[in-house]
Amino acid sequence: MKIGFIGLGNMGAPMARNLAAAGHEVSGFDPAAADVDGVTPATGAAEAVAGADVVITMLPNGQILKSVAAQVIPAMKPGAILCDCSTVDVDSAREVAAQAAAAGLGSLDAPVSGGIGGAAAGTLTFMAGGSDDAFATVRPLFEIMGQKAVHCGEAGAGQAAKICNNMILGATMVATCEAFALAQKLDLDAQKLFDVVSTSSGSSWSTNAYCPVPGVGPKSPADNGYRPGFAAELMLKDLRLSQQAATSVDADTPMGQLATELYTSFVETEDGRGRDFSAMLPRLAARGRNAG
Repeated sequence: MKIGFIGLGNMGAPMARNLAAAGHEVSGFDPAAADVDGVTPATGAAEAVAGADVVITMLPNGQILKSVAAQVIPAMKPGAILCDCSTVDVDSAREVAAQAAAAGLGSLDAPVSGGIGGAAAGTLTFMAGGSDDAFATVRPLFEIMGQKAVHCGEAGAGQAAKICNNMILGATMVATCEAFALAQKLDLDAQKLFDVVSTSSGSSWSTNAYCPVPGVGPKSPADNGYRPGFAAELMLKDLRLSQQAATSVDADTPMGQLATELYTSFVETEDGRGRDFSAMLPRLAARGRNAG
């Protein structure tokens, strides 16, 4: 296929590189003028998408997505598909999908899970919202960039799945860190707790695959000074999106709300920015029962 790729940052660059390496013709644009192996640089977004069968965007937020969509939708050829892989609010995803449909284009909102490592290795998981036809067309590209793609429903469903998943992840990581911090103060060996939890009713991805304790479980950011695999500020972004969505549909999400408040404090008033979201463990371990 001929592919236009907008947003060649930490996630977008390796995704575009993998598509080019698989033999697709990829034209890319990023305001930072990123140089990506195999990707033909364009001088602007409209130039990057001209004649493309599929346009993929990987952008920081919904406002930027809407701004880019306003530039690229008029420049796309009829029948092409706009596939946004950013993590944005559900309303923005649906607004862009409606604009694409009005212009005779297909669209997908297809946020990803797997982080920078997954983008580089081509092992991302895509959760997509949009029509069956659009999903079928883009699926071969998902298979290059990732290991799994789930068609979650109509426009906005991909974003809904992403924020629900990451609300679980945020709350679960907080609970995991609390438990290991408590174990430390109870003089319970972290490896022994891992051996129990990872094979019993307390098991979760946060423990089994991403244990926040250095030297315990598979290698994780905890073993690298909590340098981010998934930065705390990105977790905060996703948690805020989950609470924005919950407010819009009058959903009660007390654990999600509390996790949002904890990560807000960690990132905005403490030392969490630039650290992995699992660095909530040393943060909790250093605090007493009645800490603010």
